[in-house]
Amino acid sequence: MANTHAITGVVGLDTPVTDRQKAIRSLRAAAVGNLLEWFDWTLYGTFAVYLAANFFDKTNSTSALLSVLAVFAVGFIARPIGGIVFGRFGDRIGRKNTLILTMLTMALASLMIALIPSYESIGIWASVLLLTARLLQGLAHGGESGVSYAYVAEISPPQHRGLWASSVFVSVTLGVMAATMLGIILTSAFSTEEMMSYGWRIGFAIGGLLGIFALYMRRAAHESPVYSNKAASKADARPLTGQEKLQILLKVVFFSSSSNVAYYTWVTFAPSMAISAHGMDANGAFTASLCAQIITLLLLPLFGHLADRFGRKPMVFLYGIGIMLAPFPVSAILTSEPWSLFVSQGIGLAIWALIASIYPALIAEQIPTQQRALGVGFLSSLSVAIFGGTAPYLNTWLSSIGLSWVFSVYIMFLGLLAVIAAMMIRETKGVPLNEIRGE
Repeated sequence: MANTHAITGVVGLDTPVTDRQKAIRSLRAAAVGNLLEWFDWTLYGTFAVYLAANFFDKTNSTSALLSVLAVFAVGFIARPIGGIVFGRFGDRIGRKNTLILTMLTMALASLMIALIPSYESIGIWASVLLLTARLLQGLAHGGESGVSYAYVAEISPPQHRGLWASSVFVSVTLGVMAATMLGIILTSAFSTEEMMSYGWRIGFAIGGLLGIFALYMRRAAHESPVYSNKAASKADARPLTGQEKLQILLKVVFFSSSSNVAYYTWVTFAPSMAISAHGMDANGAFTASLCAQIITLLLLPLFGHLADRFGRKPMVFLYGIGIMLAPFPVSAILTSEPWSLFVSQGIGLAIWALIASIYPALIAEQIPTQQRALGVGFLSSLSVAIFGGTAPYLNTWLSSIGLSWVFSVYIMFLGLLAVIAAMMIRETKGVPLNEIRGE
């Protein structure tokens, strides 16, 4: 059986080679969908300065930016709800069909943002409509993240699950890079006044249209074989106990909290913060951020491969130590010069990539098959809502009152939680998902 297992390239169960080809095709469809989903999601942070000028009272620029960040944070409230709703769909009607629904919702929300009239035209209703669109994005993104994490982990060969799982955040990073690249193109093609007026709307319109295109790719995907054969799963022989659920909750929150704060501080909002807080040239900020993200693309599959070779626990431990050491140096490096953003963001992204490379596999390995889409969707979205969604607002507010160091200490504490998580989780490299209970 061992030789057959190796030749067929299993995707979680003993399957013929044609199923491996289906898995690769499904992985490609999931990656493209992830890329465009995150492209749409990231546009909000990329164009935060312009949203503040168009949808809120701009007589106080700091207040308007904080309002945009507050809407950004409120959108994360919808993510756990989306994780529950779409997670239940994923466990009942399948991963593939659910991913089609999340992509459609995200695309329509992006088109909505592109078409909302300005604050000067309709007053407070502009803010309300932006909030509504962001809530829809939050619902879609909460469902997308959970179901896609479970889907990619389930179609992956057990011995290469870390490497295959790294494709999720490779596509996520490509989506973020595409949004950043669009920022570079638009700020180069339009003047500051034109960007403030209408240039940013082009970005959201492109995002919505590309999202609709991704639906075609996802229709060609195949259902996860682990999900299709969940009745035979050894891990689902009995329901989880209350203690097991609590252990899963603590482990996921502990290794997810710092990851989310790091991501939304050092990736999504880094260019906007450099522009607004340090007076960096917008085009230079977007270019520096793009270069830093290119480095991350190379590190993600490397770290995923290392996790398959040496295990999940060492990677999570190294990540936690890195998070504890990085905040103050990263903050001290950043000035008004674009090169400083490249260096500081590059350091932060390299540390974040240690856990991002294996995050879909790591979180999926904590939860049994029959509850995986719901559990992964809810727990990952809850962590994002509590920690990731509030990070940009908290960072901006603390900086505005001269207490930016408090935010750095906050990140370091979350890094300590990741170190604790590394000691709590059991090693799951190479273990078939249908044999994992999540103890």
